[in-house]
Amino acid sequence: MAEQFVRVEFYSGHKAEERPVRILFKGRTLEITDVEDRWYSPGATYFRVLAVSGDRYVLRRDEGQDVWTLTAYRRLSKGAAQTR
Repeated sequence: MAEQFVRVEFYSGHKAEERPVRILFKGRTLEITDVEDRWYSPGATYFRVLAVSGDRYVLRRDEGQDVWTLTAYRRLSKGAAQTR
């Protein structure tokens, strides 16, 4: 999957852009229910998030350019969706 630029709405607590709460791309708004993981690399912060749909996304925030990209996506499996 090639990285896609996305718009992210975020919660700002004691520091700016503390955690994402919504992803906006391709005319859709995806509500985030959980930030499962966060890690840092030089110049970027990554977030693995869980959407209301059960799908998982990895978001990357480039700190120098203040740009968000969608770097990975994992769809909820059909079997898991049926047990919900």
